[in-house]
Amino acid sequence: MPLPGLLSSISPDTLLVLAAYVVLGGAYLVAVPLLLYAWMIKRWTVMGKLERFGVYGLVFLFFPGLILFSPFINLRMAGQGEV
Repeated sequence: MPLPGLLSSISPDTLLVLAAYVVLGGAYLVAVPLLLYAWMIKRWTVMGKLERFGVYGLVFLFFPGLILFSPFINLRMAGQGEV
């Protein structure tokens, strides 16, 4: 069965619910974790106690999305150069 025929048989309410799942899932797994990584990279060495506590809470909350991007992000401080 062709795809347009399949989409025409689905009710608009179902499509709206599926779209909401995709938007919320994308925000939870992609958008917010990338923003959180950007914030951590920018502020890692100058964070205060409360800011670090809040960031750790957000890391706990958005852990599934953060683990997707963890192989590509490096939060280690730069070294002193080659020895």
